[in-house]
Amino acid sequence: MDKNKFMRSVRLKESSCQGCINCIKYCPTQAIRVHNGKAHIIDKFCIDCGRCIRYCPHHAKIAVYDPLTVINNFKYTVALPAPSLYAQYNNLTNVDIVLNALLKLGFDDVYEVSAAAELVSEASREYIKEHMEDAPFISSACPSVIRLIRVKFPSLISRLLPIKAPVEVAAEIARARAMKKTGLKPEEIGIIFISPCPSKVSYAKSPLGIEKSNIDNVIAIKDVYPLLLPHMKHDESQLKPLSNSGRIGIGWSNAGGEVGGLLVDNYLAADGIVNILRVLEELEDEKLHGLTFVELSACNGGCVGGTLTVENAYIATTKTKRLVKYQPVSKNHLSDNPEAENIYWADNVEYEPVFRLGNTFKESLKMMNDVEKLTAKFPGLDCGSCGAPTCQTLAEDIVRGDATPNDCIYVLRANIAELSGKMESLIRNREDKKPLNENDSRLLNSYIQTLTAELAAFGVPEQNRKDGASKDET
Repeated sequence: MDKNKFMRSVRLKESSCQGCINCIKYCPTQAIRVHNGKAHIIDKFCIDCGRCIRYCPHHAKIAVYDPLTVINNFKYTVALPAPSLYAQYNNLTNVDIVLNALLKLGFDDVYEVSAAAELVSEASREYIKEHMEDAPFISSACPSVIRLIRVKFPSLISRLLPIKAPVEVAAEIARARAMKKTGLKPEEIGIIFISPCPSKVSYAKSPLGIEKSNIDNVIAIKDVYPLLLPHMKHDESQLKPLSNSGRIGIGWSNAGGEVGGLLVDNYLAADGIVNILRVLEELEDEKLHGLTFVELSACNGGCVGGTLTVENAYIATTKTKRLVKYQPVSKNHLSDNPEAENIYWADNVEYEPVFRLGNTFKESLKMMNDVEKLTAKFPGLDCGSCGAPTCQTLAEDIVRGDATPNDCIYVLRANIAELSGKMESLIRNREDKKPLNENDSRLLNSYIQTLTAELAAFGVPEQNRKDGASKDET
């Protein structure tokens, strides 16, 4: 797999797009443009946070993931439920109710991601203790956060905790145990993750920190949620004891849940992509001091706020706290899970300079200078009418060759006004009953052609342009 090729799961449903500019205003990496009445997602800028999905009023942004029918592709399937799945249900007091329902839905076995989260917490505690001089460390559990850092904050890459995400650890353990239990080959076993967000869908296809993920398919919580309900109404005394997670593991679904398992006092926990950007900027500028660990979740409220969930993030947070209230602190330890011996990253996360303007430093410097000059010519309103989120972004697109100054309606209007004035001055000679000389005729035709081209670029119908031109020539 090409490590630089990112497989996006957030896509545009073009038939639903109305060309509004909500998405470009909410995208944290300015990865969306609107041209010719349709939005366009720039792959290399997108971090799959799913924020555009939440804020698109026309539901034109969608997450692409697998259907439940993928369980038919394997001889043996293991479900990996995210801990945020439990928080979708009302009055849930026993996790085994959900896990048993997954078996009735068609899975052959289950392994909780929350169980692996407790192993990650233990490994994180040991790593931080041994490398305290390198603090603060940044959580590597949220794929969108890692992608954001690798494209916008390269100086912070070294602070990422080099430990696999709980879902990957869960997948490795689940496959190893399924192979031992069934005697099947690895490719005959399907490891299916039930995800709260599109970011983890992308992670399964383009993992970071490792070469290849053990996750075979990813399905959405919102798809599984209604299918489990009919299987959750039965006597609890008949449930198989499947749950193996404590307070730490299940708590990972909420913002601040990861630091709850690290037993450190000097930490910062932020959720929501806007807050994360502010924290990363301050970390980069060395404005935050005395921290040991920084937990960052791209979704508001943590994983319970993912766009593939069904419950309100803050209600789900309360449900999680209620569910873990009487749980033991932790039920999993690294010493009891030999399958998790390779819990650290195998590959380094490298800087991806997608926002760099030129191929060399000298070229980039010149292009940055051009961007500054262009930006100064724009009104600075950041209105989005040009299809780019800000005036500076439009200037960058122009320098890259992806846009023109006339994409700005204010520049276009000024150009049209200037051309109209010149045409009026030439035509006035005819009102004085003086014929246009050859040079003036040539100029007038040139102005008309330029005006027609600019109106065409702006989307004015051809018939309207012809009518306007004929009136001026009369």
